[in-house]
Amino acid sequence: MLVELVVENFAVVEKLRLRLHPGFNALTGETGSGKSLVVDALSLLLGGRASGEMIRTGEARAYVSGIFELPAERGLKRVLEEAGVAAEDGELLIEREIQAGGKSRAWAGGKPVTAALLKEMAPYLGDIHGQHDQQKLFSADSQRELLDDAAGAQEAVAAVAEAYGAWRGAVRELDELNHGEQEKLRLADLWNMQRREIEAVELAEGADAQLENERRVLRNVAKLSETATAAYDALSEAEHSAAAQIGLALKRLEEAARVDEGLAPLVETLRPALIAVQEAGHELRHYLGHLEGDPRKLEAVESRLAQIEKLKRKYGTTIGEILAFLFEVTQKLQAVETAGERRAALEASIAALESEYRGRALKLRALRQKAARKLEKQVESELGGLAMSGTAFRVSMTAGEPAAHGLDAVEFLVSANVGEELRPLDKVASGGEISRIALALKTCVTQKAAANGARTLVFDEVDAGVGGAAGETVGRRLKSISKTSQVLCVTHLAQIAGFADHHYVVSKAEAKGRTVAAVEHLDEAARVKEIARMISGQRLTQEALRHAEKLIEDSAARA
Repeated sequence: MLVELVVENFAVVEKLRLRLHPGFNALTGETGSGKSLVVDALSLLLGGRASGEMIRTGEARAYVSGIFELPAERGLKRVLEEAGVAAEDGELLIEREIQAGGKSRAWAGGKPVTAALLKEMAPYLGDIHGQHDQQKLFSADSQRELLDDAAGAQEAVAAVAEAYGAWRGAVRELDELNHGEQEKLRLADLWNMQRREIEAVELAEGADAQLENERRVLRNVAKLSETATAAYDALSEAEHSAAAQIGLALKRLEEAARVDEGLAPLVETLRPALIAVQEAGHELRHYLGHLEGDPRKLEAVESRLAQIEKLKRKYGTTIGEILAFLFEVTQKLQAVETAGERRAALEASIAALESEYRGRALKLRALRQKAARKLEKQVESELGGLAMSGTAFRVSMTAGEPAAHGLDAVEFLVSANVGEELRPLDKVASGGEISRIALALKTCVTQKAAANGARTLVFDEVDAGVGGAAGETVGRRLKSISKTSQVLCVTHLAQIAGFADHHYVVSKAEAKGRTVAAVEHLDEAARVKEIARMISGQRLTQEALRHAEKLIEDSAARA
């Protein structure tokens, strides 16, 4: 249930705070006063599309917030928990900000969220039904979705859509395999040549750097021999070599340490140095023993480096890139070689996936058929209370082409007069009849949610095309719905407004050269005047006021 709505810099609304109540809340006002702006603002909180055109002229942003009293719905609790959104004392603050350019931000419980999350929460919080929805009622998709809502078949629909996606995905993969097979066979010769060329060089990561170093050594053997020999002599062979001098120093320190024990740590420091110099000398002697010039080996190294350079020019700038190219080519060749096996596997998978899809679709059909019979009776009963007694309503289900929503084509048929043939809604129903049929359907579908807590049901000018006694029956129906769900109704009809528990009037005025919309919660006296205005126009006569008082009294008695 919506407890409070705050709107700032939204269209002609500068600032508005609206406290709403349980039951039937009516919103009235002159044509063009901005009544539907309240509905538009609420739509944003339920994930509706944001636009920069919604921002009040001259302002940088528009802001809407609403405090919702949450119903005891397990589905809503799951959605909130998954999003990490916490309610406080059973209430949730939802906020939406629209910035220049149309970008928007949203928060739930003080945490930034996406508009997609608001849409996911919307079915548990509220539902908006307006004149546009009446036109949507002519759509086969909308009729099927209404039937699914009445059947509570959301999980079954999702399961069918999942199976359909898997099935069609496998079909597309098979189509791509068949379509590209000839081209891949033509390319297989090229891929084989490329694989052989790379594999012949027997590449390994870092091989080029190792070969570069080997080439430098082979090109500079004489210089390396000269400098390494000199280093070896300095370490080990010369009369005053490093090893000899450190050994002498160590011997003298050991003698001194026998007299002064304080020199013992220095001896221990110097002993590893002697070992290190001796080991370095051994390593250099081994190095010199294996250092030799070999023109044939140099030629082989340079030839291998040339091969690697050639591969780099064709397949990648590094050995890693060349090996990645080899892996890709190998995968392509394996795909060509195993295309027959893959085709057979796909064909088997497609058959199994299609069978799974059709099985789920038939289960969904059974749910729809059961719900259709029940919905027919419920809608006819509701229409009887909306001054359309005798109207026949049927849900036609025929086999359709396989689709994500199943195998069924759904169409609502109606006969508004006894003895007339059942026909599609848009062929036989007048504007007023469509409004009442839409209200009847909305009532039947939303009754399921009432047991888990009141939602906010918004009816934006549901009285379009309705008048007289029919208007009174619509008002009575809305009053009945408001016993289980909060109702917010934008209306032009006094017969409907007379049933309201709370009455608000929307007005527009000029202030400082700007148009400003305002909403006022009417007390009893002001309510009588507003309903009198709705009956007779701007000129309030005593007769109109008495008529308004009588209408309110009669509505209360009939509710």
